[in-house]
Amino acid sequence: MDSPRTAAGRSPVQLAAFVVGAVFVLVGLLGFVPGITTNYDEMRFAGHQSGALLLNVFQVSILHNLVHLLFGIAGILMARSWSGARAYLIGGGAVYLMLWIYGMLIRHDNPANFVPLNTADNWLHLILAVAMIALGLLLARRGASAVR
Repeated sequence: MDSPRTAAGRSPVQLAAFVVGAVFVLVGLLGFVPGITTNYDEMRFAGHQSGALLLNVFQVSILHNLVHLLFGIAGILMARSWSGARAYLIGGGAVYLMLWIYGMLIRHDNPANFVPLNTADNWLHLILAVAMIALGLLLARRGASAVR
């Protein structure tokens, strides 16, 4: 489906997916930077025992950082097409909505908290879910209606 293009040759939904993906790549990389990630020496591969905190707020582990990197790379790659960008934003938002529900249901000291997640992560996941789904629906609708 053709849609209006930005100056960079991307539709608004493609640009949004690219930016979201790039931010996730940046966050994934920053999770490995001592100082930006506090308690770096307490970082574990996975699990709630990881004491590392990105920006001294969000609990992270090696697995958590790798997931951010891969999710970001997926967004950048899927931003190549209008349908891929829309799927990334809406599908990724749905994943973050499920992750928010999961984080709200498990105790933070439970072995099932393998990512790991803390309260700040949980609420950020809800914000990401709403924002990504909204971007995917609103920008894709605007692009589709502009073509008609």
